[in-house]
Amino acid sequence: MLSIAFKEWAVICEALAAGRQSLILRKGGIAEEGGVFRPEHSEFLLYPTHFHEHKAGIKPEFLPLLEHAEATKSPMGTIRFTHFVRVESVVHLTNLNDALALDSQHAWTSDVVKQRFHYRTPGLFVLNVRVFQLPEAHVVTERPEFAGCKTWVTLDAPIDTTGSAPVAKE
Repeated sequence: MLSIAFKEWAVICEALAAGRQSLILRKGGIAEEGGVFRPEHSEFLLYPTHFHEHKAGIKPEFLPLLEHAEATKSPMGTIRFTHFVRVESVVHLTNLNDALALDSQHAWTSDVVKQRFHYRTPGLFVLNVRVFQLPEAHVVTERPEFAGCKTWVTLDAPIDTTGSAPVAKE
């Protein structure tokens, strides 16, 4: 049972779900406590968002996943949960070259990585994750307190993860 959800670009959720990505790069949102992301949870639902997502920030080979994310977007006012992740390790990178060296492992362009790395104070968190598909999708009503540039959202009712299957990596 999980009631914690992690807001992430829908295309990144698609890449994780497809086994094409097994890490999450995170800076933190302006609504985070102190404006800083903290890797507070070791398991969480993936909450696909379209707010900051933009085509120019995605590598060309991942654009079909972006198109799929747009085509299957949840109706306004709802969130569709299909996957959760288990964090296997967390690293805070303070060297841009180390962040750029991860290029083959995610969907973001190097420009997005650089922009995120340099936002406010230099650095990025890398969450190495194992992805699981829920046995069935769960649709939840999106609440006003979920809005904004924040990472973590607590759902009103937990979602049962029993029977979830690990996603195979490509």
